[in-house]
Amino acid sequence: MIPPMEPMDMDDKITIIEGPPPAFELVSDGWALGLNEGPFLFDVAITRLRTFNGPALVERCHRAWRHKKDVHLEYRQEDGLEAEAPILAARTLESTDGQVLLLWVRLEAKEFEIEMDYDDDAGDDSDEDPGLSSL
Repeated sequence: MIPPMEPMDMDDKITIIEGPPPAFELVSDGWALGLNEGPFLFDVAITRLRTFNGPALVERCHRAWRHKKDVHLEYRQEDGLEAEAPILAARTLESTDGQVLLLWVRLEAKEFEIEMDYDDDAGDDSDEDPGLSSL
């Protein structure tokens, strides 16, 4: 007999309630790729979301993970359909525009598009993370 599935708690998801669908960027950092270990291969992506309660959302993730539960990002896709992605890591930052929630999520390859920018300055020796400079 299969035990009934427990309904998802509100603490088990972070829902985007307004604004455009999140933009996902593939992650190539070694530590983040280590989050993908398991029997199936998925892509690890990061998204940046503005929020008013970043520390509380990160704490919600930590609380679920301590209890061995998954946490999902719930959002609407470009076509208006709802989608969910498991959150693998979370961090909050303060920016000039307010709090930013960084979420590393697991996605199937078909769930995002890769944008290539060929206008990079080849002579730029800056150590600054280009993903964070736009915040």
